[in-house]
Amino acid sequence: MPDVIFNGPEGRLEGRYQHGRGSNPPIALMLHPHPQHGGTMNNKVVYALYQVFARRGFSVLRFNFRGVGRSQGTFDRGEGELSDAASALDWLQAYNENASTCWIAGFSFGAWIGMQLLMRRPEISGFISAAPPANLYDFSFLAPCPSSGLVVQGTNDEIVPEPSVKKLVEKLSNQRDIEIEYKLIEGANHFFTDQLDLFAGAVDDYLNRHTETRAAGKKAS
Repeated sequence: MPDVIFNGPEGRLEGRYQHGRGSNPPIALMLHPHPQHGGTMNNKVVYALYQVFARRGFSVLRFNFRGVGRSQGTFDRGEGELSDAASALDWLQAYNENASTCWIAGFSFGAWIGMQLLMRRPEISGFISAAPPANLYDFSFLAPCPSSGLVVQGTNDEIVPEPSVKKLVEKLSNQRDIEIEYKLIEGANHFFTDQLDLFAGAVDDYLNRHTETRAAGKKAS
């Protein structure tokens, strides 16, 4: 799990990268929660996501947004962080030029950034959105949502009430040609405390059922 440093819009960005197995492994980018509320790439939910994808043979990158850890720059209310995510995906693709598929996964603030990146990068074939802050940020840009994916939410989330996420999922599910799967973790709080195994299991199950079909769909297109 080597440390990596790559160029971002406002200077160097710090990350952790694990190369996938086999020839042309799929790639996945992980995005961490809010930088001003203690969010880093070492967040337990982000690390759990990273491990799920790594165990499946993906080339996986998680990184610190600007101003976090050794990443240069200062917090930019989401605009700069979206640019950071785009730079991270560029770096990941440069090391995996012939990747079979591309996935993105984000937690909380990182889920919001990830969904915005999804709108800008058509090569992203699937997403995992953990506790997307539908009550705190505007998700109306998802019109239409360009890819199918999984939303995971705790029923006892004290920061993002479950009904706000359910409303977002229902809105996205009304669109044609995509499928948004919604997985509730009973009793879980915002950080899935003591429920990380269930959380990781839900993500792994989803990937088990959908990674091959996404890869086949990309080849067909």
